[in-house]
Amino acid sequence: MPEDRELNYRLLENNDEYLVIDKAPGVNLHRNQHAQSLVDVLHRDFPGEFFHLVHRLDDATSGLMVLAKNPSVAAEFGDLFANREVEKFYFALAKGKPMKKQGMVIGDIKKSRGGSYLLSRTRSNPSVTQFFSYVLENGRRAYLLKPHTGKTHQLRVVMKSLGVPITGDQRYGPSVQEADRMYLHAMALRFTFRGVERNYMCAPQIGKDFLDGALQTVLLNCTPPWDIKWPELS
Repeated sequence: MPEDRELNYRLLENNDEYLVIDKAPGVNLHRNQHAQSLVDVLHRDFPGEFFHLVHRLDDATSGLMVLAKNPSVAAEFGDLFANREVEKFYFALAKGKPMKKQGMVIGDIKKSRGGSYLLSRTRSNPSVTQFFSYVLENGRRAYLLKPHTGKTHQLRVVMKSLGVPITGDQRYGPSVQEADRMYLHAMALRFTFRGVERNYMCAPQIGKDFLDGALQTVLLNCTPPWDIKWPELS
C-alpha cells in the first residue's frame, strides 16, 4: 500500500462485498476542484476493484464509511439507508451551553445562503436527531449524536440550532477559530446485511481535543452506543 494511505483513511474491513474505512478529516469524496478524490485513492490502492459510494460524509467530517464493491451490493446498501435500517452514531465537540442537554431535534432542513442550510420549525420532510451531551472542562461538551435521517449538513445544522456549533466548523460557527479540525466523527454503524448483523466502531484518531484524557473517558462510557438506552421514537 502507498505510504500516504493513512493521510486519507484507515482500512477497517475488506470483504467480498464491501470495504469499511475510517476517513480522515479534510479528505474529499468527490474531485470538485481537487486533483483526486478519496474514491480515486481507493482505486489506486486496490487495483482491479471498483467502489461505489453508498452514503456520504462531509469533507471535514472523519469516520466510518462503507463502499460497495459492485452495483448489486450498492443497491442493497441504498435500500438499507433509504429505509433507515442503518444505525449511525457520531461524536462531536462544542463550546458553550446548549439550549438543551439531551433529547431530540426534529425539523425540516432548508437551503439558506451561500451553500448553507438551516433548521426550520416545519416538518414536511423533517430531519430527526437524538443526542446526549457530556460535560468537559473549560466550557466544552462532548455530544453523542444519533441521526435517524441523512439530510445535507444535518448534524452541523442541528448543533448550530442548539446554540453550540461544532468546534472547528467554519461554515456554521465563527469563521476564525483555533481548532485543528472540525470536531465531528462518524463513530459507529450497525446494520443487518444478508441476514447477518454487522457492527463497526472506531474512536476518533485525529485532533488534539479528541485525544485528551477527559474525552477518552467519555468515549469509554458511551460505547458501544447501541447499548445506551435511547428513547423510542414516537
